[in-house]
Amino acid sequence: MIKFVKVGKTIGDNVILDNISLEIEGQEFVSIIGPSGAGKSTLLHLMIGADRISSGLLYVDNYDLSNMSEKELALLRRKIGMVFQDYKLLAGKTVYENVAFALEVCGYDEKFTQARTNEVLKLVGMYGLRANFPRELSGGEKQKVALARALAGNPPLLIADEPTGNLDPAATEELPTTKKSSTPSNVVSSNFAPAK
Repeated sequence: MIKFVKVGKTIGDNVILDNISLEIEGQEFVSIIGPSGAGKSTLLHLMIGADRISSGLLYVDNYDLSNMSEKELALLRRKIGMVFQDYKLLAGKTVYENVAFALEVCGYDEKFTQARTNEVLKLVGMYGLRANFPRELSGGEKQKVALARALAGNPPLLIADEPTGNLDPAATEELPTTKKSSTPSNVVSSNFAPAK
């Protein structure tokens, strides 16, 4: 489903990723670990076309991302749920509206949007705070809303950038990204690896 072939990413003179080759098949749950600054987030952003590779080849769902237009990338992203490290929640929308918005822009009808939004908010334990705004939430609660939004469209691929970074261990164990039975066909997450 995801294939990196000798991928490189540079920004100016800085080499962020160098000669990365890896394959992630369907039904795999993959964690990418490493210290801060190792390129984990960059790798994930390349997978959704939010950043472009400098060299090599990158395929997601058999699409060559290096040759896709922005319009084509936008359509591909509808198949991908992304949990960003900084949440990317809309400040002027409630918890419910942040999740529902992801479905509305994909063209789902109001009845489905309402039912699915409530379902994923219950799944991540945020249904009781659905009328709250992001400014009224803790970091861990914002992370759960971001995850609910990513899961809302039932994507075949879920990419999460440090999805448990703001959660305590008990909350982490309850998240759908840690339970294979409730996840999409692929989950790719980056995680901080403490120095040893």
